[in-house]
Amino acid sequence: IHQMDVKTAFLNEELDEEIYMDQPDGFVVEGQEGKVCKLLKSLYGLKQAPKQWHEKFDRTLTSAGFIVNDADKCVYYRHGGGEGVILCLYVDDILIFGTNLEVINEVKSFLSQKFDMKDLGVADVILNIKLVRGENGIILLQSHYVEKILNRFGYIDSKPSPTPYDPSLLLRKNKRIARNQLEYSQIIGSLMYLASATRPDISFAVSKLSRFTSNPGDDHWRTLERVMCYLKGTMELGLHYSGYPTVLEGYSDSNRILDVDEIKATSGYVFTLGGGAVSWRSCK
Repeated sequence: IHQMDVKTAFLNEELDEEIYMDQPDGFVVEGQEGKVCKLLKSLYGLKQAPKQWHEKFDRTLTSAGFIVNDADKCVYYRHGGGEGVILCLYVDDILIFGTNLEVINEVKSFLSQKFDMKDLGVADVILNIKLVRGENGIILLQSHYVEKILNRFGYIDSKPSPTPYDPSLLLRKNKRIARNQLEYSQIIGSLMYLASATRPDISFAVSKLSRFTSNPGDDHWRTLERVMCYLKGTMELGLHYSGYPTVLEGYSDSNRILDVDEIKATSGYVFTLGGGAVSWRSCK
């Protein structure tokens, strides 16, 4: 697994429409202050820029024989002759998966001919997710991100909790004045990314607690603090992919409506592949 970065990605494509801009500071010619500049290429800050860049990248990859994944338009693959390569694009960050180093270097060379690229070598950290390689597979970790959250909100010295949530707990809407609503929403936002990236074990708790972001009370704060204490004791937990089994497996469940404040049941699912979870969700 290798990683590359596209330098000034949004500046690569020409525009499909006429767009004009004020003259940049320091460029204005005396006596021509009222004139404007016509943009010939996409520019950072334009609402069209992300779309233009993706279309340019898409044309470049498909012209080289890559196929766009039906489920995710930012994933491309190409295979043949017992070799294969998968390419994942996230804005200007690129992950390259290959059956061997030769096919990976071939893709790197192709991309470097088309764009101004930065070769980051073997992928180590991507989107705050650390890739740890071992004899038994790959582990995706966010221990550094968890530590950052705990430090930011003052829970780094908290006593660890064995579980993130009490299943017998029924949270109700807060009828009183909200307690620290801004900080509550900031913590929830931080946890939502963690839960969606590498920690499905906190998905249920975060989903429940996120419903009270607009008006959190004491009960909600105590439950949220339990999640933070749980993370303190499980910072090194991550997703382990051993490569077996190679069959996609799915599990789902739903509960009964137990809370008078609820009008929908809570359901959840998880799909696993190669020994680890690849997709999961807990929602109302």
